[in-house]
Amino acid sequence: MDIFKPLVALLAMVNPIGVIPFFIAFTQEFDRTQRKQTIRIAAFTCFAVVSLSALLGLRIIEFFSISIASFQVGGGTLLLINALSMLNAKPAEGGTVSAPDAGANIAVVPLAIPLLTGPATISTMVIYAQKTQHWWQQAVFVGYGLVVAGFVWLCFSAAGRIAKVLGSTGINIMTRLMGLILAALAVELLASGLIDLFPILGSAKLK
Repeated sequence: MDIFKPLVALLAMVNPIGVIPFFIAFTQEFDRTQRKQTIRIAAFTCFAVVSLSALLGLRIIEFFSISIASFQVGGGTLLLINALSMLNAKPAEGGTVSAPDAGANIAVVPLAIPLLTGPATISTMVIYAQKTQHWWQQAVFVGYGLVVAGFVWLCFSAAGRIAKVLGSTGINIMTRLMGLILAALAVELLASGLIDLFPILGSAKLK
């Protein structure tokens, strides 16, 4: 297994640059201390989602007697849906998000979940974690959770400057680029899962 593929998929899905407009809108009434706290909590939540999905996600689907191949197809479909949304310059895993009430903590919901991480992220980590054979590979996934959290923290900390430099056009371009990368990864997961479910597809490919 290419150990770097999960990191590429995670960074493409989380895409904090594409969520910056939401972050700015949700925290515009916050003071500096509140904004920093929101950034810390959002980053930690992303780390927790990625790490727990890698460490415990496989046990959860085994409990429900779901095959990995079926999970790959389902996860790949979710990834493809998110990728298509991103290609339309919408944040991955987004949806209709109402503005929070005054004083509400929006770091966990909706910033971390579902705008940054959500079902597609969990599916991806479970699929890749299933392919691990050694404890250090799972430790690498936990490390990827730290990388994602650090990326979220950096982007949100520099949200004001990034928004000024990129502008709405630049953010849209970045979101579409990440969506294209994510679409390619989604197709790969779908193909792998479908071949496992229907081996005849693999035989046809060989011919």
